[in-house]
Amino acid sequence: METTPGRGAPEPKRTVDVASLKALAHPLRVEILDTISRLGPQTSGTLAELLGESTGATSYHLRQLARHDFLREVEGRGSARERWWDRPKGSLQIVTRELADNPATSEAAHLVSREFEHHRAAALADFMERGWLEEPSDWSDSAMVSTTNVRLTAAQLADVSARLEAYAEELLAPYRGQGDAEGLRPVQIHINAFPLAVGRHAAAAPHPPQEKP
Repeated sequence: METTPGRGAPEPKRTVDVASLKALAHPLRVEILDTISRLGPQTSGTLAELLGESTGATSYHLRQLARHDFLREVEGRGSARERWWDRPKGSLQIVTRELADNPATSEAAHLVSREFEHHRAAALADFMERGWLEEPSDWSDSAMVSTTNVRLTAAQLADVSARLEAYAEELLAPYRGQGDAEGLRPVQIHINAFPLAVGRHAAAAPHPPQEKP
């Protein structure tokens, strides 16, 4: 599983190690990382409002994510009482076959994979249900939700995947690093390309109480 922030030039891919994967394996931490990847820098307060959590909870999990280099504090922004957090540039290889097959990390790998897929599916479902009709026409007319079916060998699938990834990087490179230019909105692309519902962030199911690692 790979996730890439949509800002700045791409950097070499980081593959998450055992300790970092275990640290990420908490539903709220995955949700925080996914939210910042989608929407850009956040504070514990803005995340608490978006996710329906307490600032104490979001603040604690932000620090744990930063401890394992999933997030970094934004220099020169905020104050001692209000710290802004963002994703480091580049992509993350979060769940690998090796980690999924390792008895010591398989549970964590499956939890992280499941949580990321839940949020990705929820974003697409929200757009399919309401976005086509509620978004301004210039946004809804520019979106694409596409499915293609084809029969391939494993080697052919590997070739298609690599070429799609390379083309996506080439296609998106001119648009990275635009900062806060007027008219920008977060957009998510997984051959479906659609504007994210920032103003109607889907509330996740309450997280069950878990002990702090």
